[in-house]
Amino acid sequence: MGQSKIRNMEEFAAISGISRPTVSKYFNNPDSVRITTRAKIEAALKKHDYQPNVFAMNQNRRTTKNIGVVVPNLADPFFSEIGRRVELACIEAGYSPILLSSHGSPEMERENLNSLRALKPAGVLLAPFGRMSDEAAVRSFDDDFPMVLFDANILDVGQAFVGTDNAQSVDLMVEYLCRSGEPPCFFEMKNPSNPNANKRRQAYIESMERHGQETRIFQAEGAGWDFEEIGSTEGGRFLAAQSFSTNTILCSNDRLAIGMLSAAYSMGLRVGHGAGCDLRIAGHDDHPFSRFTCPPLTTIAQDYEAIANRAVSELFGMLENDDRPSNRTETTFHGRLIMRGSA
Repeated sequence: MGQSKIRNMEEFAAISGISRPTVSKYFNNPDSVRITTRAKIEAALKKHDYQPNVFAMNQNRRTTKNIGVVVPNLADPFFSEIGRRVELACIEAGYSPILLSSHGSPEMERENLNSLRALKPAGVLLAPFGRMSDEAAVRSFDDDFPMVLFDANILDVGQAFVGTDNAQSVDLMVEYLCRSGEPPCFFEMKNPSNPNANKRRQAYIESMERHGQETRIFQAEGAGWDFEEIGSTEGGRFLAAQSFSTNTILCSNDRLAIGMLSAAYSMGLRVGHGAGCDLRIAGHDDHPFSRFTCPPLTTIAQDYEAIANRAVSELFGMLENDDRPSNRTETTFHGRLIMRGSA
């Protein structure tokens, strides 16, 4: 002890070469950091004359009854629906939800987390942009607050992840489409806004290979969240060029499929699986409007309620125990095939 006097945790973090949030985690619970990190911190404590200010630590730990809920885009019906369900679950448990939209912008996601940090929420439920997210900012927030990710995953971030089993759900759709007609082509965005699109493409490839079918992937130009417009414009371009090698198109999500239905209608193509139909179109997500398209859209229903309830229960479990789980959990729910008139 006694080589130099350290006045506060920031100085101790700087001189020991360890981030301030990690040092804070150690003083709250030494077992919450890696063994190698703990050894480094304890070696620094022996070298420097520093004792944390327990009163200041307790002040910093004070939180509100607010629960932050951050989603990529509230204009997307999936996130508006799951956000609504999360809000209701928080209110029922006596918490005040703060629902924030990142409006399709990873930069806005970072700003939303910064805004929540100032409010000292009890915890946060985050549907991230995945690889497009500012991972350093998300990890820093995760160091300081209980966090559960839903819909899209980031490896080793948050104390839990809850979402849909895309491999199961896409395979379920591919199996049905192969069994009931020509094998499906896959229609997606070249630069998808939601990381689940990449998982669905891979699931399509693997499922088609299991069924002994050739994969046929068609990628739409364009970016952002105007999926219906992209589906209509780019889908219409492929249809006009007769690019699809089968009469069955599986779209990466329902909103692209709705755009594709519009393009087919404008070209005088009849969509359905009956006699005289030119095209079959299917989607994924069970968009709230998918049952009202013409014809109604065949799709995969995600279990909105199960995802929302499990994400909330994971977070509340941590808050009730006043501790972070030793092991990060990942929970995915199966999708359900919804057979309608379009395929």
